[in-house]
Amino acid sequence: MPLQPARLEFTPDGTPFSAAYGDVYHAAHGGPEQARHVFLGGNELPARWRQRERFVILETGFGLGLNFLVTWQAWRDDPQRSRRLHFVSFEKHPFTAADLAVAQRNWPEFAALAGELQAHWPLPTPGIHRLRFADGNLILTLVLGDAATQLRAVNASVDAFFLDGFSPARNPELWSPYLCKALARLAAPGATLATWSVAGAVRAALADAEFDLEKRPGFASKRHMLVGRFRSRRPDRHPAPDDRRAIVIGAGIAGSTTAHALAGAGWQVSVLEQGSEPGCGASSNLAGMLRPLPSADDNRLSRLTRAGFLATRALLAGLPEVRWSPCGVLHLAREAVHEAQQRRAVAQLGWPPELLQFVERDEAGRRLGQPVNIGGWWFPNGGWVQPSSLCKAALAAFPERIATRCSVAVNCLEQVKIGAKTGWRALDANGTVLAEAPVLVMASGAAAPRFAQLAWLPQVAARGQVSHLPAAHLAPLEVVLFQSGYAIPDIDGTRLIGASLSYDDEDPEERVADHADNLARIRLALPGFAADIDPAKMHGRVGFRPMSPDRLPIVGHVPEARPSSGNTRLHNLPRQPGLWCVQGFGARGIVWSALMADLLVSQLEGAPLPLENDLVNALDPARFLLRDARRPEAETDES
Repeated sequence: MPLQPARLEFTPDGTPFSAAYGDVYHAAHGGPEQARHVFLGGNELPARWRQRERFVILETGFGLGLNFLVTWQAWRDDPQRSRRLHFVSFEKHPFTAADLAVAQRNWPEFAALAGELQAHWPLPTPGIHRLRFADGNLILTLVLGDAATQLRAVNASVDAFFLDGFSPARNPELWSPYLCKALARLAAPGATLATWSVAGAVRAALADAEFDLEKRPGFASKRHMLVGRFRSRRPDRHPAPDDRRAIVIGAGIAGSTTAHALAGAGWQVSVLEQGSEPGCGASSNLAGMLRPLPSADDNRLSRLTRAGFLATRALLAGLPEVRWSPCGVLHLAREAVHEAQQRRAVAQLGWPPELLQFVERDEAGRRLGQPVNIGGWWFPNGGWVQPSSLCKAALAAFPERIATRCSVAVNCLEQVKIGAKTGWRALDANGTVLAEAPVLVMASGAAAPRFAQLAWLPQVAARGQVSHLPAAHLAPLEVVLFQSGYAIPDIDGTRLIGASLSYDDEDPEERVADHADNLARIRLALPGFAADIDPAKMHGRVGFRPMSPDRLPIVGHVPEARPSSGNTRLHNLPRQPGLWCVQGFGARGIVWSALMADLLVSQLEGAPLPLENDLVNALDPARFLLRDARRPEAETDES
């Protein structure tokens, strides 16, 4: 269901007001002081985050971002602040960036911070959005959706709760017993909460959810506020690592972005690459397409590619050395029925036009610069990315934390003891130790099942061939075109088209038949394309993509390779200590890479995850070992 943005309105005295809920967003006077008194003071902040590796705050209503700005300022100004601060917040009706900017002018003390927030503000699309500030050490995980339902979809270990929805009388779902129990599920040992509400029903629901409560003096004219502490003695289910060293096998797009994310989180990373340089395997294509893949029902593939697209765009913004172009992607329908499906998907999803539009035939031809016979999807901020340049830029971003060794072939992995814990060694064919660390991440693409620990992995190597054409002999192409095949605008005088796809095919040599097929599929959209080019004289490149049976990535803690004995719960399956993988990207390495790296590192760190639980489970490597559970069905894939 499309998000319904909030409408910016004010009371006569200038206080931001919601007509939908009949309530104000903060106190009529002294909004920042109220936030400091109730939410920081009520949770004993900043004292409780001092000297911590990680501190996690969860807020039930983001609103205009006042609590976030107050918290950011206090954390920034505290010399003993936690190394990383996570702020998780929910918003059912997000403001537009323009309205946010208007409202936040009322707090000039936060002008610089508010400007950064507005610059990073996401497009109003459902799901989890990551915004990074303070060199990546302040992470806002913004969940756009109803907290009453989405709290159950979030995975985090929360140290402090800011309960700040509209009043219980106006918005009872945000204070219900169901929601309070969802808070308890996320509570870390010793978690605290604070709220301005002292309603009896709220106190009863929180007490029933294992919070010990206390009334304290409220702010300004409000007599009381409420604070609480989680009484459960259960152990921390998301401990932070005490040894941040990792080995990453593979310097393709999966391994490079994972190493980048690990280094950004403070890890020391050894990257081992068999090729002569980063990105010279399946990631060595001249360019690849960047865009999401919508569906009318917003299925898993739609949600994952949307989140991946936005995450990749954010990563590219921080790596100026990467060669890429946001030239736009035109995804033409295959025929009239498909065109109707595309049109319906755009209407039902309600995504903002900056992300997705449907364009009729004439408009599609205008954007392409050539006539076409059908309409299709237009992704204004899509484009192309050169994968090898992304690999190199990601690895070079943290030279003091990433050590990359190329032309080294890892022959096997060996489990060892590192102190009191299990760790890993990577060895070459002579038994020489190439690297040793408590954590090893397999990101070697099609080669992964060759290692004994991942031999069970049902991943296949799919052969793909792209074709390179001399651009000087072709009509200009300003945007990426996709229909049955794709064509990418000229890069250094070369036009890239493709790509073939075949299984059980290990032929590394180019084939004339595949070049002819690539041409034929582009000619379905552009009749007469490259009519004077002989496929027998064409050149290109052959690569082998790591494909999973359900066409989704394979990311997470690697399980023990033994039958599940009827166990149908993913979290109960035994795992290989310290062994993780980022695999199965198929032809979508560009759109998956940044998001999957964030997911893996967040799991290793015990930090809030960037995806909903059902999506995390859909990517778990152990999903293939659930013998009696219903296997995940392959998503509808229109590409």
